[in-house]
Amino acid sequence: MSTQAPIRRVTVPQIARRKGGEPIVSLTSYHAHTAAIVDEVADFILVGDSLGMVMHGMESTVGVPLDLMIMHGRAVVRGTKRALIVVDMPFGTYEESPSIAFRNAAKIMKETGCGAVKLEGGKRMAETIRFLTERGIPVMAHIGLTPQSSHVMGGFKTQGRDEESWPMHEEDARAVAEAGAFALVLEGMLEPLARRITDQVAIPTIGIGASAHCDGQILVLEDMLGLNPWTPKFVKVYGQLGDMIKQAVKSYAEEVRDRSFPGEDQVYR
Repeated sequence: MSTQAPIRRVTVPQIARRKGGEPIVSLTSYHAHTAAIVDEVADFILVGDSLGMVMHGMESTVGVPLDLMIMHGRAVVRGTKRALIVVDMPFGTYEESPSIAFRNAAKIMKETGCGAVKLEGGKRMAETIRFLTERGIPVMAHIGLTPQSSHVMGGFKTQGRDEESWPMHEEDARAVAEAGAFALVLEGMLEPLARRITDQVAIPTIGIGASAHCDGQILVLEDMLGLNPWTPKFVKVYGQLGDMIKQAVKSYAEEVRDRSFPGEDQVYR
């Protein structure tokens, strides 16, 4: 009889309790096979709408449809056993009203099996966050550089360079925390501002191009693996898989042209 304990997924309350404790590790993933690798180390995995740009060649995240998020969310859930899976709500699926947001968030959770959703926006989304959490849908919030609003922001610009804007960002952070968000992503934010927000809110902050002082960090997997030719400046690249793939493809093509592929040990007989 096996005495091995069953693997249990990280839960939303467990992430929430990590405020000020052991740093939270997170990465994005969009497919079952990479999710299985990330699952070994990540506390939560984000199925980000960045998949529109990373996987589907879109210029921004604005064009990502709900069904695409659900499809990739299912794959990541199937490929994992322990990490909390959080799925982004794409642009246009939650802004109109809390009730529409609930309908779409419920669809995501029911059809993917994920443990939480993430949406962008601060004070303006507080009512929606409260509406969702009161009805059983855990919400991760996201402020600072919010990619879905990049057209309004004039592109992907670091937030907090103007100190006069800090109170607005701090108010956003307090609003989503008080509304019931269990964690807060701070993206593209000047370090002193990210530090202030982390110290002010009672929920964990997750930095991406923000501060090492945040309660955790997240990166886009393809960025940190060197698969994105337009990697953001703040990303540390831990592996050059793009170069490795190019070399592997080149070697394969050379063998095909030389008629040396497949090798003798690879031929069915």
